[in-house]
Amino acid sequence: MSTKTRQRPTRTNTVWRAFDGPLTRELVLQPSTFGLSQVPAALQPDATTGTVCGFCSIGCSLNIHLRSGEAIHLTPAADSLVNFGMACPKGWQALSVLKSAERGTTPLMRGGRGYKPISWPEATESFCHRIREIQARHGRESVAFLSTGQITTEEMALLGAVAKFGIGMVHGDGNTRQCMASSVVAYKEAFGFDAPPYTYCDFKESDVIVLVGSNLCIAHPILWQWVLSNPHRPQIIVLDPRRTETAMAATQHLALQPKSDLALLYGLAHILIREDWIDREYIEEHTNGFDDFRGHLARFGPESVASLTGIDAETLHEVAKIIHEGARVSFWWTMGVNQSYEGVRTAEAIINLALMTGNIGRPGTGANSLTGQCNAMGSRLFSNTTNLLGGFEFTSEMHRRKVADILGMDAARIPDRPSWSYNEIIEGILSDKIKGLWIIGTNTAHSWINQNTCHEILDRLDFLVVQDMYSTTETAQRADLYLPAAGWGEKEGTFINSERRIGLVKKVASAPGQALSDFAIFRLIADSWGCGAMFATWSDPEAVFHKLKQLSRTQPCDITGIRDYQMIHEQGGIQWPFPEGNPDAMSDGPLNSQRRLFVDGKFYHPDGRARFLFEMPREMPERPSNRYRYLLLTGRGTAAQWHTQTRTAKSAVLRQLGPRKVYVEINPLDARREGIRPDQEVIVESQRGRLRAKALVTPTVQPGQVFIPMHYATTNKLTHAHFDPYSKQPSYKDCAVCVRRYEPWDDV
Repeated sequence: MSTKTRQRPTRTNTVWRAFDGPLTRELVLQPSTFGLSQVPAALQPDATTGTVCGFCSIGCSLNIHLRSGEAIHLTPAADSLVNFGMACPKGWQALSVLKSAERGTTPLMRGGRGYKPISWPEATESFCHRIREIQARHGRESVAFLSTGQITTEEMALLGAVAKFGIGMVHGDGNTRQCMASSVVAYKEAFGFDAPPYTYCDFKESDVIVLVGSNLCIAHPILWQWVLSNPHRPQIIVLDPRRTETAMAATQHLALQPKSDLALLYGLAHILIREDWIDREYIEEHTNGFDDFRGHLARFGPESVASLTGIDAETLHEVAKIIHEGARVSFWWTMGVNQSYEGVRTAEAIINLALMTGNIGRPGTGANSLTGQCNAMGSRLFSNTTNLLGGFEFTSEMHRRKVADILGMDAARIPDRPSWSYNEIIEGILSDKIKGLWIIGTNTAHSWINQNTCHEILDRLDFLVVQDMYSTTETAQRADLYLPAAGWGEKEGTFINSERRIGLVKKVASAPGQALSDFAIFRLIADSWGCGAMFATWSDPEAVFHKLKQLSRTQPCDITGIRDYQMIHEQGGIQWPFPEGNPDAMSDGPLNSQRRLFVDGKFYHPDGRARFLFEMPREMPERPSNRYRYLLLTGRGTAAQWHTQTRTAKSAVLRQLGPRKVYVEINPLDARREGIRPDQEVIVESQRGRLRAKALVTPTVQPGQVFIPMHYATTNKLTHAHFDPYSKQPSYKDCAVCVRRYEPWDDV
């Protein structure tokens, strides 16, 4: 199935055009779109301050315009190192979602007939009493927490310290498990540390860009702008079963069969070795395990791979040749790879391609994972969940003592093993091992896989605490105790974006009612528990930031050279590593704003070498059958919505920029077979549940496949709970469903 080669990208002022077709979509919008070009005189700002956006991982800089100290509107920062004066629809509406009537304004306790408002002292006393009661009855490990990539780094660190060192919880994980865990494990195993090597500038330095399972136009529209600013007329190769907006804009689209990407990547590696299109010098000097990898690839010849992937041998050879001929090849992936039952090995297969061709450590190269949430990188390094603060290991006595000494704590209070992963905590509820759960800033009842079962499991808990901006989320509605939290823009701290850039978040608005920052809530709980003295010096976010600096010393993520928050603000963000004593840290002028890893070919394993890692592909756990004949794919549906829509759906503008009703994309051949017309109501059903949707009949999905955006509340009624064995990340993007016309007697 040889693919069509298209022209290179073209860019207009505010929209990007498909190469041989109509407009792809208006992604980056101007102030006039939201009525901001003419601000009434009464709302003219009297001050402006900079901050970092709180939606996705790109870390766009925004100018917040203030009147009497309160935000009245915003504009993207023209001098930003990240977004250069542009923002996606979500960024433009970042302030509007703070004003929702659904904001929580007071703590709530479930009573006989619903919820009753209570004071903060009552709320924290109830929290501590119920948690202590459960631990006394069922043991210390019977309570756990689930956190988020949406709060600041300092809040994550304080939560992890209070929960594990103070309250004595052993188990606590974050919702970053759902988006980035496979990349984390892949980087640790291949490089020796969770270290994305790139800078966004690599998008404009590459002459070949390979996107695997990434709809960059929609999921990361600002990064798509980086691609379009590339002066080298790059080849853009997209590996994706769907003909996404990004695939339409690519120079080559490989519409492979779902979950055959591991075989395809091995097939490309096979051809590169067979044709001697590899960098032998780099392999010999900087890597281990290549000979074993070469032996593994003997089973992945072009004809064999063609039968597994649906991509013919000629096209495979053509793509391998493009990679070989590229002087600067960058490989990028996101959820299409990570959210897979073999996500770790697929990410490592991409890393293998970069290593074997020497495409790492140079401008325009790299094996580059794009993060999802605004502070997923902060969670990965400092949340105290799967690793000890700063990238240390819970299992190492030396590491526990080092962390305890830096923090002035008793090392005996630090658990000697990492937490259960998110899915193990959920399974622990099912097996009656977890009886109390504290959920912070995430909507588990919406976002977790196999939603109906998840709801039943959450209802088994003796005590569920939900701490969130909104009291109306599906998860908050199931809580025994609800704690109202401040949101982005109502507190301060730092985020770490996908390219490892630490950015400063400012308080530009007041939280409604009695809502408090997560940082303040954690401090109140520590005081109520009786461990507040342990955190006396954790007085404010910047004080915690300085502790994190000391924890990072000599680690790959060393940030000891960052003097204070003011330095981060002045520099527009600072990438780690940034150790004390480096030339930039000693300078008062502008820093080197683009800092790649592995420029010297030295990795973080003890021998300084990267590792080739591989494994045979595994069978898809749930293939289509006679009854469930279609394979369901899920993913981002619009640039205007974010994950579970907990925040974005609160904006009237954002609601208008995407379909509000659930829709399912189905190929015209399949629609004809099922007797389904465009825009007709249909039922989509799996073994776990069903939903009602509107049919979007389109050739962008292949026959035998259907697609539903992940934003809708009912999507995860269908998904199948299976996980990568190494990262424990859920595989959201493959399950068998049937599709039929909706009938009046259907009850969904």
